[in-house]
Amino acid sequence: MVVNPQSHLSSHHQPLPAQYQTTDQGRASAEAYYNPNATSSSTAADMSPKLSLSSTIPLTNSKYSMPRLGFGIYQSPADVCVKSCLTALRAGYRHIDSAQFYRNESEMGEAVRQSGIPRSDVFLTTKVLSAGGSPEKTYQKCLDSVKAIDPSEDGYVDLFLIHSPSPGSAKRKEMWQALEKLVEDNKVRSIGVSNFGIGHINEMKEYAKIWPPQVNQIELHPWNQQREIVEYCRNNNIVIQAYCPLVRNHKAYEENLVGIAKKHDKATGQVLIRYCLQKDWVPLPKSDTPSRIEANADLYGFELDQDDMTTLDGLDQGPRGAIVQAVKND
Repeated sequence: MVVNPQSHLSSHHQPLPAQYQTTDQGRASAEAYYNPNATSSSTAADMSPKLSLSSTIPLTNSKYSMPRLGFGIYQSPADVCVKSCLTALRAGYRHIDSAQFYRNESEMGEAVRQSGIPRSDVFLTTKVLSAGGSPEKTYQKCLDSVKAIDPSEDGYVDLFLIHSPSPGSAKRKEMWQALEKLVEDNKVRSIGVSNFGIGHINEMKEYAKIWPPQVNQIELHPWNQQREIVEYCRNNNIVIQAYCPLVRNHKAYEENLVGIAKKHDKATGQVLIRYCLQKDWVPLPKSDTPSRIEANADLYGFELDQDDMTTLDGLDQGPRGAIVQAVKND
């Protein structure tokens, strides 16, 4: 895969040194290169409390990396989305997650332009949910998203995902081939999938030029930990993004969670997002309430200890704990 670096890149877009692109030193070495004060361990015992809002995680087979905390904008209506994204950017987020299905891609891009923050300093994601009927038509459909988000002559999207495996094998292939062409044309920097199980990702080996996908975005929180696909992604160097990390506030009064929040003098939502970070997931908390947007980024003055992590790990209910969906690994 060839990805041409853009000029004036921020630290989370700069190319990895050659030794980190070609050896098995893994994310820990690359993370140490970008963030000498941060680690990428998935356990509380090894997690450095010096993780920061600017911490990043490298993407495999790519010259780029991703901010470890994202801002989700699902169901953020157009007239609110720009304001919410601006609030997030002012609070220090540098990673925003949209989708064609959300109908707010252009608002995400508009917020970045209004913020005055250089485009290269913000990591923008979108997703394609359905194929267009051919790789060429799907390519154009996805290119329209890129133009909506970043209409500049050299506009690009940092990450483009297939939103769901539901359209079926042939359509998944069509969408992936379209995304690969966008990478070849320097319109997209990294590509991945969402809600994909082990079988879906393995199937891609039959046709993918770029494999593994650089990201798998799935529902993750203490009640739906999806351990089988998480382990598979880790073993294949696929970055794991966590949507619904706040469980849509359904568990805000759960006894164990409330106890941990009181122990650290933090909100339950902050505990849930910090849990994701210490699991080495990339959480995508969503809110349109300015105070909550800000609080959800205030995660770096405390650390969950091993007892906290063990307690939260013990809340897993398997697929029954999902509020949207657990992946199918067949």
